[in-house]
Amino acid sequence: MNYLVTGGAGFLGAALANRLSKQGHLVRVLDDLSTGDESKLAAEVEFTRGDVNDKPLLWSLLQEVDCVFHLAAKVSVPESSLFPRDYNHVNVGGTVTLMEAIRDARIGRIVHVSSGAVYGPQLEVPYRETSQANPASPYAVSKLSSEYYVRELAAEASVEAVVLRVFNAYGPGQRVPNSHPPIIANYLKHAITNGSIVIHGNGTQTRDYVYVDDVVNAITAAANANNVDQEVINVGSGVETSVLELVRLVRQVTGKKPEEIFNPLKNAGLSRMCADISKAYRLLNYLPLTSLETGLRLTVERDPQYHVE
Repeated sequence: MNYLVTGGAGFLGAALANRLSKQGHLVRVLDDLSTGDESKLAAEVEFTRGDVNDKPLLWSLLQEVDCVFHLAAKVSVPESSLFPRDYNHVNVGGTVTLMEAIRDARIGRIVHVSSGAVYGPQLEVPYRETSQANPASPYAVSKLSSEYYVRELAAEASVEAVVLRVFNAYGPGQRVPNSHPPIIANYLKHAITNGSIVIHGNGTQTRDYVYVDDVVNAITAAANANNVDQEVINVGSGVETSVLELVRLVRQVTGKKPEEIFNPLKNAGLSRMCADISKAYRLLNYLPLTSLETGLRLTVERDPQYHVE
């Protein structure tokens, strides 16, 4: 099979591209390297630096491609509130441009990687695909809008489309930027360097943390599964974990005892978040194989940024 992975030099994208390449597929990657890293990609992967809004470039990359994995996106919730127009341009505009190119190139299927953030605050946990979306940030609004565009434009063009709502993915290769870092990568870095861990709110808020290999399993399954056209599917661990429990596991895995600093004035976001993954099991035969404790250990073992002398 021939695949195009947009955003393929990013955290999830690179893991996906390398998995596909290792399986013997021809893999093309498009990434603007605004946050991605070309060095993460296997030598066999065909890399092109470019913008997902560049339709002529997309057209050239789509030749002889069987399926597109769309992961190109800006992904920071706090940053999206500062730059909502940028998030709309990339996450919505880039998706529309890609769908136009996919239509013109007559691609068979697109797997669109969205986010569990589209649900926003919900009264019932775990979150089901039938729950009413309630996006609570410009980022979440842009991801929900992109879902609608993918499904509508794909249906008009007779292209099969699968939307995956990925929850809090983590694992080796995840960046730890100075501004708005992902919580697990941030906590591991500070624990290993004997820093302090900042807990916003009281730490009882929960999230669904899913290991990168499990996410890639779901994404690859979505490329070949039957009867998934126009489906929206949650991808998570199905386990609800509090921030306090995450801190305990980080300390246990690293063998460090970082100072815990509580910041009660900082908005801690949603109080609870967890995916119902029964639909993913039914349609994709998806079951997460990696517990949070195991995933944290693998992240520390496999990612050089945590190997501090």
